[in-house]
Amino acid sequence: MYVLTAIFILTAIAIVSSWIYVKNKEKIQFFIEGMDQGFHTWEISTLWQVVQVCDLEEATSLFWSLPSLTKCISQIKTHADTGGSANTQKMKSLLTKLYEYRTKIEKDADKKRGLESTRSLSAGQKLRIILPGKGVFSSEITNNGRDITILLPTQNGQITVEGKAWLNQTVNVYLWRNGDARYVFDTTVLSEGLFLGHPSLHLQHTTNLIRTQKRNAVRAKCHLNAELYILKEDDKNYDKVETKPGYRCIIEDISSKGALIRIGGKGVPNVHLRLQFQLDNRLVIMFGIVRTVEFNEEISQSRLHFECIHIDNDMKNNILSYVYNILPQNEKEIYEAMTYTDEDEKKDSTFEQARMSERISEQVTDGIKVYSAEEGGEKPEEDDIKTTDENIEAITVENKNLEAETGVMDTVF
Repeated sequence: MYVLTAIFILTAIAIVSSWIYVKNKEKIQFFIEGMDQGFHTWEISTLWQVVQVCDLEEATSLFWSLPSLTKCISQIKTHADTGGSANTQKMKSLLTKLYEYRTKIEKDADKKRGLESTRSLSAGQKLRIILPGKGVFSSEITNNGRDITILLPTQNGQITVEGKAWLNQTVNVYLWRNGDARYVFDTTVLSEGLFLGHPSLHLQHTTNLIRTQKRNAVRAKCHLNAELYILKEDDKNYDKVETKPGYRCIIEDISSKGALIRIGGKGVPNVHLRLQFQLDNRLVIMFGIVRTVEFNEEISQSRLHFECIHIDNDMKNNILSYVYNILPQNEKEIYEAMTYTDEDEKKDSTFEQARMSERISEQVTDGIKVYSAEEGGEKPEEDDIKTTDENIEAITVENKNLEAETGVMDTVF
């Protein structure tokens, strides 16, 4: 009798447990995945509420899909701000963890989408090509088969080098791959002729591609006398020109984003400075911070790695002109090719932003209320969810912030 009763009770428990699991399967999997990724229970509970309103096709995609995670972070941030909970320690902690997690996902995705062979390039891909001794040319891929067929490269829209002059030449090719990164590779021109009625070149395939990030600020070695002025952190009078003598120094390396400065004595990092000097008889003033210091105890001198945080546009152009004019020819060509790929990226980014705005206009909803498990959150009613311009603006701003945080910064020195 007792055995039968025990079996009945266990069966009933199993049935109820199975029913609960089936009914809450998605939520259970979401919590398990969240704990596997290092989130606390109350954080997962908050994320679950947000996921319900974000209307993701698969809730757990928040933990592996960059678009899903970005969308949820934007919703949390927007409504934490409007609900007055943005400054609470728990909300700050949650957002910090989500930003870090987003960075991890982006890096993981970045590793998987790299280009391994030129055979994966598509027709229409814009190319910037350096022909040694002749400069930088523009072209694009028209066909990719046994070799890479490209339009005969041009300069400023004109054919300046005939097809036969390209034969057997080793060229450097730069490109921006949409949604990925910049690449550079060397290859050989195999033949020239007509393809679909257009003058074309045929390039050899290669697997030796170098994946690069954003180009660094163009810089050059120099020897410029300058003067330093130590600033207080809140001193941001960018229009002021110092007439009194400052601390004498020598600029050994200059770019529009910073400088390598040699001074006597021991330098100190994290100091705000005004760097003032003449360049081709024109005044240049750079405001910035000493990021790192190299001290040579034997000669009692320091090299300051100075990052510029503000410079007048005309003065910036003066520096770029100066630096560019003293660069070796091969470095000028590389700089030009990288600049062109920057322009290609901007065009692609503008197109992607237009598409994103359309998606946001269709999908963004308002009225999300985010509560922690301790505060007792409830899912908002459907009538409370409305599309507003504020949502679109908030998510656009947040996407820019996230891009700035997870993206790769230009190296100054």
